[in-house]
This record gives sequence, C-alpha cells and structure tokens, in this order.
Amino acid sequence: MEWDFDALDAAFKANEAIENAARSAPPPAPPLPIATAAQDPLPLQTHVKIDTNLKAEAPKDAKEATSPLKRKLVRSAQQEEEEGIIQFRTVAPDCTDESMILLTGLKNIYQKQLPNMPKEYIARLVYDRNHLSMALVKPPLKVLAGITYRLFGPGRKMAEIVFCAVSSTEQVRGYGARLMSHVKDYVVSQLGIEYFLTYADNFAIGYFKKQGFTTEITLDKKEWMGYIKDYEGGTLMQAFILPSLSIYFFIFVADKLCEFQWTVVPKVVYLKAPEIIEAQRKAIRDKIRATASEAKVYSGKALFPPGVTSVPIQTIPGLAEIGWTPEMLKRLGENKPTKIHGALYGPLKIVVEEMRTNANAWPFVEPVSGVPDYYEIIKEPMDISTLGSCVENDDYATIDHFAKDASKIFHNCRIYNEEGTNYVKCANKLEKWFKERIKTLRAELHIYI
Repeated sequence: MEWDFDALDAAFKANEAIENAARSAPPPAPPLPIATAAQDPLPLQTHVKIDTNLKAEAPKDAKEATSPLKRKLVRSAQQEEEEGIIQFRTVAPDCTDESMILLTGLKNIYQKQLPNMPKEYIARLVYDRNHLSMALVKPPLKVLAGITYRLFGPGRKMAEIVFCAVSSTEQVRGYGARLMSHVKDYVVSQLGIEYFLTYADNFAIGYFKKQGFTTEITLDKKEWMGYIKDYEGGTLMQAFILPSLSIYFFIFVADKLCEFQWTVVPKVVYLKAPEIIEAQRKAIRDKIRATASEAKVYSGKALFPPGVTSVPIQTIPGLAEIGWTPEMLKRLGENKPTKIHGALYGPLKIVVEEMRTNANAWPFVEPVSGVPDYYEIIKEPMDISTLGSCVENDDYATIDHFAKDASKIFHNCRIYNEEGTNYVKCANKLEKWFKERIKTLRAELHIYI
C-alpha cells in the first residue's frame, strides 16, 4: 500500500482546526440544579469550568476555593492515564493504518515544536525502520506528545533520543515526565537498553536533567562515537537506565547512626518513582519517630527576656539532649550565621547560572571595562555577574523585576553597538533564550502574570 502523506497532513490540519474551534467556543451553560427541602442548591463554584475538558469539583469551603496552594488546575498525567483520558503507545513504522496515523501525528508535532529542524529530516527519521516512537495519545488517535529514539542493533545496549516534544497546547501538565518514564520502562524490559544518549539544545537541557540525564558521559566512547549524530549548538547528555538498583540506607537521629541496611531492587519501575520515593520518606520518618525520645517543648520567654537579642548557643535548653556538640559549629563555618533567602532565590540562581554558561553569553558575563565612553552612553549598566550578585542579595521579589534587570543587558548592547556586529547577534540570541527560559520558569512556579 502506498501512502499519500500530503493527504494525511491535510486531514490532520483539518481535524486540528475543528478541535481548536471547539476549544475556543464558549461552553454551553449547565442546567441549574433543582433544590429540594432535603438538598441545598449546589454552590456557585460547581458551574465553573477550569479546563475545556475537565469539570471543576465543588470546593469544600470558600477558603479552599480561593487558596492557590490547594487549587489544582489540571489533573495529573497519572490520573488521566488511569482514567483512560490519555494512553501511551509504542509505535513502529510497520505500515499499518494506525501506526502511520500516529507517526504522522508525531511528525506534525515535531515539525511545529522544533522549527529549527528541517521538515524533511524529521519526516525521514520518524518513518525510518531503525527508529521507534512512544506516543502520548488521546483516544481515538489524537497525538499530544511523543519521543522518537534510534536503536543500534543487538549487542549495543544504547539508544539515541532524536526527537522529544509536547504539543504547545498540552504543556505544563506533567506529560513530558510521564512519557519519559514509559519510554525508560519499555526499553529496559523489552529491548535491554541501559543507556540513552541525546543532543539537547539550551531549551531542553533543564527538562532532560529532571529526567535523570547528565552532561557527564560515562559510556565508553567507542560505544557511541560515530553512531550518534552531532548537532551543532547541542549539548550531549546521557542517562543510565537502571535495570537493578543497590540501595544503602543510613538513618541518623541526633547525629548518630541508628541503622544500616542494604537491599537490591531487581527492577526499577520508573512509572512508580513517586510511590518509591514517598515510601522511602515514610520509612525514614517512621524510624525517626520510633528512635526519638518523647518530644519536649521549652519556652523561649525565659531565655530571651526583654532587651536580650542573642544568647550563647550552648545555653539553649534541649540542644545537648538531641546530641548537639560544640564541634558541630566548626562544620558550619565557625558559627557563621546562615542567610535565609527568599522563595525566588533558588530558581533565579539556576537561571543565572544557565545564562552564564550559554554559548552566546561571553560578552556579557562581566562588567564592561576598557571602553572610555561606555558609561557616558550607558546610564544603567548590567551584566550577568551583577545580576547574580543581586540574586544573592535577594534584591528581586518578583520575576518581573529580575527580567527587567536582565533585559538591560540586551538593551544596552544594542544601544552601544551597531546592528550586525557579533555583540548584537549574541545579545539577540541570548535574549531569545532568556525569554523562553522565563516563560518556562513561570510555568514551573505556576506564575502566569
């Protein structure tokens, strides 16, 4: 059978247009509930639709309805999979009708989400018989996300991830992490793969790090050199997929070793990672509760009478009972006070470090020096090192404030340098990366303003 790929593309585009129109149309008003003497009317929040496909549940009380910490905008990917809303399917280019439809859906997502990749190149690899794909599908056959990887024959326990993308309308829902877990479990159990290699661009490095990838390549070069395609501007990353796991537990209470335990997990199920981690946390908490003595509470009023703002640490009641010794101060830097940073400190510090190591950041890492008239023209200078110092000092209470200062780097460069120079080209590329990174940061922190 010969496939008309143009017709398939046209059918997919027409289907997407219909779904987008349905998504943008206002939902029909739900019927008003009929109240009886034994049944109070449903609260107003019952009729609020949070997502076009998901109905909001009635909150327990008004406080819970307005609490951003307790409100869930979407179901987790695991819940949707368990309820049959989404499915994960391994797809091979076997020329069956269903496989070709799914592969074409994957190709369309890759071509849309990876605009720097040639469309013909994407199509050739997706339909190539040396590649397999894992597709996240919404029944019957709508593709929402996918990972395509290349196999290298028997005896070579590695695979290369060539494409990984989630539809722009389905991001920040946990689909990417769930999809990667499915792929890992499949290649370990069915194909005997132990290593994944991939070239990640600056936008994807953060995602792959969260999925267990690292830039430290431990796989012998002779195993992958000449097999993996080298992408200009990409960063080679590796993930070792654990077929079995040796676990060593060291549990400390009051700075004393209470238990040592060794165990072997014959097969790591990546889809069960959240449950495994929670079980480990629970085991540690239970051991601490069982080992620790009965809790004692000391009042601080007697220790800090009016006018007293500090006391010697050894005079604090209860410290000696939990095993504190003066030697611990040496490990903490001779009693140097630990600075407590704001909530944005960690995320912003990561962004600054990623910005500093970006290939286009070299002109902006340190303050400009050796240019006599620079500070006569530029009245609000900014560089990545100064930006990092401001983060260390907790100068940024909002992401907007941080982004505004960072934007000065690009603006100043275009003001002082002529268009077309290497400096301006670097500024434009770094600014494009920065805007996407801030968008990702807002999504990770659930900040949409």
